[in-house]
Amino acid sequence: MAMRTWKKGTTMFFQGLRYALRSIRKSPGPALVVVAMLALGIGATTAIFSIVEGVLLRPLPFAEPERLVKIGDMLEGTGIGMATPGVPAPEIARYTREMQTLNGTGGYQWQSLELSGMGEPAKIAAYRLSAGMFPLLGVSPMIGRSFTQQEDDERAQVAVLSYGSWRTRFRGDPNVVGTKILLDRAPYVIVGVMPQTFEFPINAGEGNRSELWVPISFTQDDLTHGAWRWNFRMLGRLKPGVTPMQAQQDAQRVAAGIMKDFPAGMGHPQIRSVVARLDEDTVAHVKPMLRALFLAVVVVLLIACANLAGVLLVRVIRRRRETAVRLALGASRGVVVTQSLMETLILSAAGGVLGLDLAWVGLRLGKSLLPESLPRTSEIGLDWRVGGFAMLLALITGVLCGLAPALAASRVQMNDGLREGGRTGTSGTGHARLRSVLVVMELSVALVLLTSAGLLLRSFANLRSVDLGIRTDHVLTAGYDLPAQQYSKQSAVDVFNSELLNRLRALPGVEAVGTTTELPAVGSRNFQMYVPEGVNEGKMAWPSLVIGDYFEAAGIRLLGGRFFTNADRADSPLVVIVNRKLAEQVWPGQDPIGKRVHLGAPESPLPWMRVIGEIADVKQGAADEETLPQLYQPALQIRASAGSFGDSDPDAVGVSGGRIVMRGKLEPNEMVSSLRNTVHSIDPMLPLTNVESMQDAVEGGQASQRFDTALISLFACIAVLLAVIGCYSVIAAAVALRTQEMAIRLALGARRSSVAELVLAWSVRLGLAGCGLGVIVSLCTTRLLQSLLFRVDPLDAVSVAGAGVLLLAMVIAAAALPALRAARLDPLRALHVE
Repeated sequence: MAMRTWKKGTTMFFQGLRYALRSIRKSPGPALVVVAMLALGIGATTAIFSIVEGVLLRPLPFAEPERLVKIGDMLEGTGIGMATPGVPAPEIARYTREMQTLNGTGGYQWQSLELSGMGEPAKIAAYRLSAGMFPLLGVSPMIGRSFTQQEDDERAQVAVLSYGSWRTRFRGDPNVVGTKILLDRAPYVIVGVMPQTFEFPINAGEGNRSELWVPISFTQDDLTHGAWRWNFRMLGRLKPGVTPMQAQQDAQRVAAGIMKDFPAGMGHPQIRSVVARLDEDTVAHVKPMLRALFLAVVVVLLIACANLAGVLLVRVIRRRRETAVRLALGASRGVVVTQSLMETLILSAAGGVLGLDLAWVGLRLGKSLLPESLPRTSEIGLDWRVGGFAMLLALITGVLCGLAPALAASRVQMNDGLREGGRTGTSGTGHARLRSVLVVMELSVALVLLTSAGLLLRSFANLRSVDLGIRTDHVLTAGYDLPAQQYSKQSAVDVFNSELLNRLRALPGVEAVGTTTELPAVGSRNFQMYVPEGVNEGKMAWPSLVIGDYFEAAGIRLLGGRFFTNADRADSPLVVIVNRKLAEQVWPGQDPIGKRVHLGAPESPLPWMRVIGEIADVKQGAADEETLPQLYQPALQIRASAGSFGDSDPDAVGVSGGRIVMRGKLEPNEMVSSLRNTVHSIDPMLPLTNVESMQDAVEGGQASQRFDTALISLFACIAVLLAVIGCYSVIAAAVALRTQEMAIRLALGARRSSVAELVLAWSVRLGLAGCGLGVIVSLCTTRLLQSLLFRVDPLDAVSVAGAGVLLLAMVIAAAALPALRAARLDPLRALHVE
């Protein structure tokens, strides 16, 4: 019995397969349209899913990553420290010693190092790591070993390479262990190479990936003056069964003891310990963007599915007579359904395969365009998980979209089907209503995407129109960092900086040149606590250290007082320049020139600095962020302004690098070679980083918003195109199926224009219904874009109305050709054919 059933099922399967292939060969045009629409929808969905899977869903490449947590301090009410939770160097040992919920901890700190001793010197990203960090992560080197605790304690100069650095800079040499290199011109020995999948920390952007790791080896400065610098990061591994919330309570207990032991003069800052899972913290800032992109691509897929269902339904209607004949000859309705679904599955499988190809091409071409804010981009790609998702999506799409047309085919009444004179007989009100519903659904979801694109375009336009407080034209910028091995004293650093600026000023066409530690409008964040004279509370400002004619070079306007001059030396009276926001916040209605401030908390015994200048507000952070109070100091006076917290050695290095800002009469690209030659004439081995125009630097800070806007707009265009194609196909099919009716109208004296108006009126009703439903859905869903918008309301009436008018106009345009075709019917020929 079971064998008979299996044979019968197999026979039905192959019969259905043969019938489906024969039907596709008979009508290849509609089949190609279906495959193309599915491929577009599935390809776009697969490409975005590969990004979501690689960034959000794939586990971090560490052992038991769900137990790894980041630990840091948030200082409430002071503004001291970094924007993201960090810890001072001494706290790492204390958290490690006193926390009872962790199995292990490790500290790390970003470091920019000059790599030399093997070809052209280069500036690379590196990290100082605790010796226990590699075991904590549960990853071992693929070649050699990691550094030991003894090497960390003894400040041994050893390094572990990343896989990428080993492949590119050392050409994959299997005998690289033992090779000597120069880091900041100090000799180091390579002891290991990490696996290809290892990346730590997982930073946003390919350019920020660490190329090597060295022992953290705390210096005396880290452990003394570093007690009030929150410039280290810390990682821990939870004990089995411990939750992050329990670990946070444990960390807060340790922090309470730390606060009691704060150095005198730092006031009484309140530490709020932050413990967050590493995997969640890594992707927290990109979740809204990826969520919006995935929803957008799902809308595109829904429209493609609706188009598929509409095309299949039209094919069923045109085959009514054929289906009726088959039923009359004894075919069961189950066989009709099976064979119809088989045809749909073949088309959807072909669309899935082609969609995978489109996704592969899209990722190859578009991966380099991903914004720098996106982490783990190296893990984005098509693998068996993404391929399986694409094919499963194709099959599910085929079944869901083909089910209704297949059931419609099985419900054909034999008498009605055989009585119809041909393929252009009436299609039935039920089928017509279903086609209309599909079109309305397509238009409504297309309007949602079109509205979203309009909101993001307006948001990006607002972002571009923000006054940054600088002039970006004819300005070249470049980064540099002097290696400590050669520039170990402040006097050597000062000589280099002075010589560099003097030589750059002497170049033909150069109008102004200076350096700064914080380039404006690039999205970086930093804070410093300061106290105005006469105010018994600390306030927060954005600090920046400058040398030379930085303000003139950046095109920053002076509102009162003066800029820094060569007279503002380390041994001169301490001076600062403030922006308008700080002046209005602290001294409203008063002239800030001559006022005094000092760094740190109110109790800190730090020297006063006099305000000598007021500048216009500058967007130091991203353009869409609020302008913060800003405090500028001469770089030469940074140690003197720290008072007793500064190093007792007057020749110790304070600031050893920054960003060169050079304004000239030439275009920035025409000044690059002069800048490089000038730097290398002083120090032939010193590499420059991020050599770019100020305009490019600013636009780099807006890359994430540009990417969101471009991709959502692209999906909106695809969605509208698919919706209009679907609308056209349904209207054209309806006109073809009503040929007899329209021919009779014309034969009875109806004007040709009235026939065209009949088609256009029906199309406009569909368009209005789709736009009306789309407006309602848009009002409910565009709130999801709130975090991506700048100075635009998610319910912006202009964007919604503009999208609706544009979509309705495109529907009318899509209906114009079928309407014209209906108006040009020859009644005699049409009725003769019928």
